[in-house]
Amino acid sequence: MAKQKNIIRKSAEAPADLLDRTVVATQKINDSLPTNGLVKKSKDYWHMLGPGLTTGASDDDPSGIATYSQAGAQFGYNFLWLAAWTFPLASIVQEMCARIGLVTGRGLAGNIRVHFSRKILYVCAMLLFATNAVNIGANLGAMAKAAQLLNPSLSFGWLVVGFTAVSLFLQIFTPYVRYARYLKWLAMVLLAYVFSAILAHLNWSEILPHAFIPNISPSRESLILLCAILGTTISPYLFFWQTSQEVEEQILQGKTTQHERRTATLPADIKGMRIDVWSGMFLSEIVMFFIIAACGGILYTHGITNIESAAQAAEALRPFAGNATFFLFALGIIGTGMLAIPVLAGSSSYTLSESFKWREGLYRPLSQAHAFYGVIIISMLVGLGMNFLGIDPIKALIYSAFLNGLVAPIILALIVIISSNRKVMGRWTNKRSTTYAGWLITIVMSIVGIAGLLALF
Repeated sequence: MAKQKNIIRKSAEAPADLLDRTVVATQKINDSLPTNGLVKKSKDYWHMLGPGLTTGASDDDPSGIATYSQAGAQFGYNFLWLAAWTFPLASIVQEMCARIGLVTGRGLAGNIRVHFSRKILYVCAMLLFATNAVNIGANLGAMAKAAQLLNPSLSFGWLVVGFTAVSLFLQIFTPYVRYARYLKWLAMVLLAYVFSAILAHLNWSEILPHAFIPNISPSRESLILLCAILGTTISPYLFFWQTSQEVEEQILQGKTTQHERRTATLPADIKGMRIDVWSGMFLSEIVMFFIIAACGGILYTHGITNIESAAQAAEALRPFAGNATFFLFALGIIGTGMLAIPVLAGSSSYTLSESFKWREGLYRPLSQAHAFYGVIIISMLVGLGMNFLGIDPIKALIYSAFLNGLVAPIILALIVIISSNRKVMGRWTNKRSTTYAGWLITIVMSIVGIAGLLALF
């Protein structure tokens, strides 16, 4: 009887023991599956992204969206190739800026102040402040118009004020750790433009041949638009923001003194920075591609060739592409505005603060950096006021794009010189190919800026 009970007890325990061994074996199999490795790599990749992603994403602000929409509406697929061609150019520039911030431990304006004439810096800083304020105003107006598309009963004036207040609150009172995370996730809103183009059922066999082969019309309108696209894609505010954000990230890691930041750059830091920067610019350029493709495939083919705002582009797409495309396009305008406006205001503040040696940094509270946050507040208020003074935002954007096109080559030249200087950069100086590419970009921006200026006047 005891023997029988023992057999029964062992039989009862067997399933439990078998279950335990099955769970262990299953776990081992799961651990060996490539999907787990893929998930881990995806998480590591996401954690590696930061300033480069947000900088690249902020390049596609509502005013940039309007420019790309106009390019597609007016010239069809003729400007599609710019996405592929500007991707490496913009990435090289942003990588040089990021490397300057990582290695020197100070922002771009601070480096220009140390190594060049302050008069050059002051002129560039004031022009940057003016163009950024104009872009902030245009973006606030575009966001309000987009919100009205989704809900026509909303007041334009209150929407502009509301977006301004929310953006200012986040910039001033949100701790940098949380704020950086918010900007990073907000960058994903750009995928709305990819999905909107996919849902529009475009003829991709017709689009792809235009994706890489340059097609430049010698007309006045195409030269102006080319200058505007390059001005909004390779834009000075991105240079200053990228460099300063690398410094902010170092401070977040506990490197609070410039000496600590200068002596702490490791190969892994440079590798991570490059992945971050090139990922951000890839997102920026792929979104440009899909916006031009959507507007070229829908608006241009239906004879709608004049687009003056991002909200107008969304509204024009609706009858032909459907509500889903319209909704995603309009929602994207609001999201990109919330991402780009802090970058525009912040880059102005970093530049002026570093130029005049004011305390700066989003990691500082308001009580420790009055001038820094003061520039942000003034930039936002100037942009807010533009929407109530009857200033034509489209004309203002055109002129600000040309100012960017004229200022960008000067700042680009300074970036190439600094990042090529071994005394400044040490072992992380430019490779010869990077320096050549930097000078090529500077020359191209100069030629396009002058050609666009001549075409405009």
